[in-house]
Amino acid sequence: MGSEKQRRRWKYWWIALCLCLGQQVSAQIRYSIPEEVKEGSVVGNIAKDLGLDINVLVDRRFRIVSGSEESLFKVNSNNGILYVHKRIDREELCDGNTACVVNIKTVVEDPLEVHYVAVEITDVNDHSPRFPEEKQRVVMAENTQLGARFQLQAARDPDIGVNSVRSYKLSQNEHFDLEVRDRVNEKSPFLLLRRPLDRENRAEHSLILTAADGGSPPKSGILNITVTVLDNNDNRPVFSQEVYTVNLQENVPIGTIVAKVNATDIDEGLNGEVNYTLGGNINSKVNDFFVLDSVSGEIRVKSQIDFENAEVYGLDVFASDKGTPPNTVDCRVIVKILDVNDNTPEIEITSLSNVIAEDSKSGTVISLISVSDKDSGANGKVVCTLSSNVPFELKPSVQDNMYSLVTKTLLDREAMSQYEITIIATDLGQPPLTSLKALTVQVSDVNDNSPDFIQNPLELYLMENNVPGASILSVTAFDKDMNDNALISYHVIRRDGTPNDMASFLNINSETGVIHALKSFDYETVKSFQFHVLASDSGSPSLSSNVTVNVFILDQNDNVPVILYPVSANGSAEGVEEIPRNVNAGHLVTKVRAYDADIGYNGWLLFSLQEVSEHSLFGLDRYTGQIRTLRSFTETDEAQHKLVILVKDNGNVSLSATATVIVKVVEPKEAFAASDVKNAVKDEEENNVTFYLIITLGSVSVLFVISIIVLIVMQCSKSTDYSSKYLQEANYDGTLCHSIQYRSGDKRYMLVGPRMSIGSTIAPGSNGNTLVIPDRRRRDSGER
Repeated sequence: MGSEKQRRRWKYWWIALCLCLGQQVSAQIRYSIPEEVKEGSVVGNIAKDLGLDINVLVDRRFRIVSGSEESLFKVNSNNGILYVHKRIDREELCDGNTACVVNIKTVVEDPLEVHYVAVEITDVNDHSPRFPEEKQRVVMAENTQLGARFQLQAARDPDIGVNSVRSYKLSQNEHFDLEVRDRVNEKSPFLLLRRPLDRENRAEHSLILTAADGGSPPKSGILNITVTVLDNNDNRPVFSQEVYTVNLQENVPIGTIVAKVNATDIDEGLNGEVNYTLGGNINSKVNDFFVLDSVSGEIRVKSQIDFENAEVYGLDVFASDKGTPPNTVDCRVIVKILDVNDNTPEIEITSLSNVIAEDSKSGTVISLISVSDKDSGANGKVVCTLSSNVPFELKPSVQDNMYSLVTKTLLDREAMSQYEITIIATDLGQPPLTSLKALTVQVSDVNDNSPDFIQNPLELYLMENNVPGASILSVTAFDKDMNDNALISYHVIRRDGTPNDMASFLNINSETGVIHALKSFDYETVKSFQFHVLASDSGSPSLSSNVTVNVFILDQNDNVPVILYPVSANGSAEGVEEIPRNVNAGHLVTKVRAYDADIGYNGWLLFSLQEVSEHSLFGLDRYTGQIRTLRSFTETDEAQHKLVILVKDNGNVSLSATATVIVKVVEPKEAFAASDVKNAVKDEEENNVTFYLIITLGSVSVLFVISIIVLIVMQCSKSTDYSSKYLQEANYDGTLCHSIQYRSGDKRYMLVGPRMSIGSTIAPGSNGNTLVIPDRRRRDSGER
């Protein structure tokens, strides 16, 4: 009711004022409303207060047209009521203690009327007093005089009038009082010292200042006051320890905190602020490795720390306050460096010689080896080993970490001439570190290998009639040694110069091993022989070995066939044969006999008629030399016929001889009479021929028996693969023939005369006089 009456008084006052001024076009009314009212609250009925007809407000377009705060209010065009549209905060709209008025301009049309409305916003106690800061620190020396005054923060309250700050109150304490002074539009509080301060008893005092407004109920705010008492510099800094002992690993990163010293000073301010410095150590290198933070007291690593350089560092640290004059104390910091396994073992080799003879005994010292490690403890203990698969070992010495490298087994330069030895040194740190060092040992040669022939015995097949002085064979021996120990010279081992010693007809080049024949060999004289070649090295003492050379002389067609029958008294190959005229076809007239000293094809004789008076009467067997009649004689056939027989061998260049046979055809009676005479003569001739044949066959047989005995002895003393066996056969079938069989390796060879056995084949490259015979004996034994 009071507010309604007040609004009416204001309303009538403005109307009367407008009438007195004679304003008819416009009128102004004033309302009052407290802040923080709810949205939609009614301020007043403008239409009613202005005397406007409510029924025509819409038609006359009643509205608010201006006002910077028009959005705070709205007017209802139906009934003319002005109401609050938004929350209203007086402290936001108006500042200070003056009245807060919001002016609104309203308009109605037909006729146009402008009305001004003023709305005053009244204050309510919606704010508490607030200090600019929650805390305030006041610093006083302990010798501050009594009655000293210290200004405190003044509280602020946005409210006005009685709702603003009205009083201050200080919390209960023994040393301080509160004084409030009134100034323009505010009250200022001051702190008064009433009793002396003693910083040693109490260095800091906590007070609470409370500011209260005059609202109902009143609101308040507080300020926390801390009074710090400053002391005189009458106390020295004190370290927490007189001696600091720390352990530090080597190789820690630069900047690592080693230790932190701490000194305290019970004084305040500069008198209690402590600075740290390093003292001037006798060992100035300490300053090269450590740095001290003057404020925090932290000692940090300045450069690389190495245990091997120093195991302990001693630092003198001084602490000084900032008083005048400053007080200083000192302490000792001992830094013990802990070893880290950061050094690899070192290997030192003292070689007596890097060359060792291959015949050195086991245990021969080659080198002296020493190992070292700069680390300490287990990190400095080293185990030394060798690489595997070498014939060497390490023998520890009486002195620690000293070893002797010695041979473990016998050496063989021919198996391994150089050894690459790796010496491995490993410490016992965690993790272990390892060093490797290589040592090369050369194995020198000694003459422990005799020359060696790849094949022993050797077989040489030499064609007869060789050129004297020409090379016939080259022998080569190999020596596994080197240099002079492998330099080989060759010599032919000669017997006592006996006539049968064929080595006397040989000469050998001592450097190359090329053998020359000094004479031409004749197959018909010697068919095979044996000699020995000695190979000697140039070592000291010299070593040697020999090789057996079996020489087989191969036949050449160098002998002309010899006619054995017919032979006349003067030695010419001529003869006379008488046959009865009544003989039938196929009658044996005579047989031409011939001999060739060569063998094989060279001694294989063939017979042919070179000249004959009547081709139809006589025929000649080309293999046996038999002359037979081809038909019976007739009365018209002549009584005497001449036959010229050509005997030639089968050599590459054939050699031949001729025999002449005169065939006389006689009557049967004359033939019988002449037959007796002829038989007598013939028996005598045949006896002579038989005598010569026996002598020839006996000589050949003795020669071959000796050869067989020699070959049997060789076969017993040598390998079967290199043995040869000779068999001699004599075959008479009208022609003196012979054959030789021998074995070499897996093959059997036969040198044959005019007749070859069935199934034989001619071996290529054998000059046509060697046949390869299938070795049925060996094959049968293999099958069994």
